Amino acid sequence: MNREKGYVYLVGAGPGDPGLLTLKCKECIAGADVIVYDRLVSPRLLDYADPAAELIYVGKSPDRHTLKQEEINQLLADKALEGKVVTRLKGGDPFVFGRGGEEAEVLVEHGIPFEIVPGITSAIAVPAYAGIPVTHR
Repeated sequence: MNREKGYVYLVGAGPGDPGLLTLKCKECIAGADVIVYDRLVSPRLLDYADPAAELIYVGKSPDRHTLKQEEINQLLADKALEGKVVTRLKGGDPFVFGRGGEEAEVLVEHGIPFEIVPGITSAIAVPAYAGIPVTHR
């Protein structure tokens, strides 16, 4: 699925339970040439990837960053500019406590087409699992 200029999906991978993936998330994983994923993404989700896909771990913890955020941003742009379809997997939703906004800005600066694929955030999943409605009448 290579093009002159690639494509990037900024994808929310949900709160960790593969059963809570959106269908669109699964499709983005399966169709990617490159998957860039975080520490909070369940490794089981990578089972949906094409065996030929390049898997790049960019996880961060308080005391260790595999790559700085600026390097992750540039990595997404570089891979797309190689004509690749890139899926950026982020725990939860890419725009809730994520750096999806910064990543999207860099893609816009480079003229790279992209799509935001929302994910189920833990702010909704945790209360639901506990039987606590977020809103109630």
